[in-house]
Amino acid sequence: MKHIFMKLKTAIIAVGLLSSGALFASVPLVKNLHEGWKFKQARLTNWYPATVPGVVHTDLLQNKIIEDPFFRLNERGLQWIDKEDWIYETHFTLTADMEQKENLDLVFEGLDTYADVYLNEVCVLKADNMFRRWSVPVKQHIKEGDNVLKVYFHSPVKVDAPKWDALPYHYPASNDQSENGGLLDKKISVFARKAGYHYGWDWGPRLVTSGIWRPVYIRAWSDSRIDDVFIEQKQVNASKAVIAGHVELSADKDINGALVTITDEATGKVLGKQQADLKKGTNQVTVDFTINKPKLWWSNGLGDPHLYRFRADVTADKELLDSKTERVGIRSLKVIHQPDKDGHTFYIELNGRPVFAKGANYIPCDNFLPRVTPEIYKKTILAASDVNMNMLRVWGGGIYENDFFYDLCDEHGIMVWQDFMFACSMYPAEGELLENIRQEAIDNVKRLRNHACIALWCGNNECQDAWLGWGWRGEIEKQNKAYVDKIWAQYLQQYHVTLPEVVKEYAPETFYWPSSPFAFEGEVSGTTDGDRHYWSVWHGKVPISDYDKEKSRFFSEYGFQSFPEFESVKRYAPDPEDWDIRSEVMMSHQRGGEHANGLIETYLLNEYKKPRDFQAFLYMNHVLQGDAIKTAIESHRRQMPYNMGTLFWQHNDCWPVASWASRDYYGRWKAQHYYARKAFEDILISPILEGDDLKVYAVSDRMKGTSGKLQLQVCRFDGTVVHDWNKSVSVLANDSRACFSAPLAELLKDTARGEVYVRVVYTDKSGKVYDNNYYLGKQKEMNYPKVNLTTDVRPIQGGYEVTVAADKFARAVFISIADNESVYSDNYFDIQPKGHVKVQVMTQLPIEEFNKSLKLTCLNNEF
Repeated sequence: MKHIFMKLKTAIIAVGLLSSGALFASVPLVKNLHEGWKFKQARLTNWYPATVPGVVHTDLLQNKIIEDPFFRLNERGLQWIDKEDWIYETHFTLTADMEQKENLDLVFEGLDTYADVYLNEVCVLKADNMFRRWSVPVKQHIKEGDNVLKVYFHSPVKVDAPKWDALPYHYPASNDQSENGGLLDKKISVFARKAGYHYGWDWGPRLVTSGIWRPVYIRAWSDSRIDDVFIEQKQVNASKAVIAGHVELSADKDINGALVTITDEATGKVLGKQQADLKKGTNQVTVDFTINKPKLWWSNGLGDPHLYRFRADVTADKELLDSKTERVGIRSLKVIHQPDKDGHTFYIELNGRPVFAKGANYIPCDNFLPRVTPEIYKKTILAASDVNMNMLRVWGGGIYENDFFYDLCDEHGIMVWQDFMFACSMYPAEGELLENIRQEAIDNVKRLRNHACIALWCGNNECQDAWLGWGWRGEIEKQNKAYVDKIWAQYLQQYHVTLPEVVKEYAPETFYWPSSPFAFEGEVSGTTDGDRHYWSVWHGKVPISDYDKEKSRFFSEYGFQSFPEFESVKRYAPDPEDWDIRSEVMMSHQRGGEHANGLIETYLLNEYKKPRDFQAFLYMNHVLQGDAIKTAIESHRRQMPYNMGTLFWQHNDCWPVASWASRDYYGRWKAQHYYARKAFEDILISPILEGDDLKVYAVSDRMKGTSGKLQLQVCRFDGTVVHDWNKSVSVLANDSRACFSAPLAELLKDTARGEVYVRVVYTDKSGKVYDNNYYLGKQKEMNYPKVNLTTDVRPIQGGYEVTVAADKFARAVFISIADNESVYSDNYFDIQPKGHVKVQVMTQLPIEEFNKSLKLTCLNNEF
């Protein structure tokens, strides 16, 4: 099993690191402790091989003690695992070089969650937070030769259930699937500093893990080591960047005349240096420097996301003590939240320029986090940048992601809205737990603050709106108003005092936002101030067309559900008897339950004609989802600058399931993801019927204005043109406005709306073409003719080019082949009458198998 290893932010010896020829004898050494692990159920005797980093569930799976938790109904039979204690153990020896160091630290980058650590039978650590990094000095406990490291994981259920039992009231936690875990109504997730989604969500299973989920190692050092480097960007513009490099060092003795330097690794230029006398303990040394005419970091679509490599070195008596490199994008990134004539603005300003945020909400890629490989992370971030996203929101019910995730966001210009890990619950945030939360926040703010991608820190997901608007407060008040006052006081202390204080102290240039959605303290969110989660389409059952009416300053959540496509469904539900959305298996992989299934059916039958079978239902559900989110994105972009952000829910899945994701667990793109690519382009040409008039908006994210030719046609499905209009138009920079308006009746010329579609094509002066199709009614009201589709397949490097031609207008043509790893350049596309579309399909299938399994589906033919 491949694992994603979080970067060890400790020194690595490199020949020629310093041009001065300094000696390297004192540089810290690191030994990873990832080999030779075994594990067992604490109350039993059998030991089995274990993988570290890993979790109990994946180790049980590897040893064939359990079946795949994601297959059919297997999850149900695995709820015993979180009620057991587990023991992990390994042996290790250190080299003579490491043993000779004055200090030996045992470092766990992540322990999930309640863990006692023993080194040679001495308890050296008691961990109680999945999100913290644990480091303990162990020099006095290390033996020459063989050493035994043991980690005892306590059942999170056994630790936290008594806390629930002891309270006269209970904290709301709406997504905790305690019933599925055999706990009845005991929503105990609020007591654990652990990923909330492990306890279940309305798109995820209940699989409560334990394990050494991130790297573990011994760090050996003498004299001094660098603990942290913070590149504080005090002033940034195109002319210069004024930077303070804060270097945090530990010293095991007083060291006079230590020299701290910061170097640009690309050029070898020393940017700044500072001499300091280090005292035993923790030291802070600041190296100030300025970069003239810096290469700025830009978000995806606006420019190059340039990254510098700044190396901090500490030397004493010409000897290198430690070195640490940080990769940093120089940029001015602000959230502009200030009064205006409509309320309060909420938008990103990057390098002095307002940026419309385009993207999605992100959840962890797997319930078993160590299974998320570098390849999965790359596919996930590329799937964002490739569809013109410039922001992902790391949602508060998951994890503070691995460094590699943020490295990729830095590289691809994907800004990150970063939640603290609190979601859809109220928490007993006082005393030891509040201090634990504070330390968790410090660990992660310090770890992530040098990443150019971090746009803001947000206290929680939906906790304030849920307390005030979902009935939670009222339910507690029925028991005792004193309980209400206590919970709210804890809430205010957590999100309005503790967390903002951490951000202000450790990342002073970064914006903090108390909750999402949020407008004002103690009030539910609204449409004129702050951000909004809009769920009236879907949960509120209002028509999809309401997306065109609803406004916000920043849409940070909205979404529409679909099942995975049929080829994905067959991987977790392979039996034909499962192929019904209400089968036992499909219902188990639909965490919204019958309510969600009913919503899909209701919306589908309201907007489309009835599908003929299960496969057609899945396909049409994808088109429905894609059309809905396309409608929302276009509406949100047309509202610019009143609205300056659209982040749909959600970018990915953690297991195979019916959900709001635009990509399923296996990485397959749904129609929504393909449609988002066009809806997120730098220029959007968006037709919309407003009253009796058809209007076409030109929306641009570009930094400079442009111009080109706009053509609008009203066409019958056989290709006959009812109305044709074209004209040169100007498209202003960072702007949205109508460039065409006419009474619809004049354009139709007595033709029924269901007999035509509107085709708009904008050809920019650069030669780039932007097009869009618009329908004047619901899809079930469109009189699509049956269409004849033909294909021509020719081999290309890595796969095949498929040319799909249609005799009449073909709506939402879907290509599929029997290859789980296939990648398509486009899908769910429309074909113009007597036109064709070329699609590149990357696959390893031989051409005979490819042609045999190639399948085309078209909305015209699925009723």
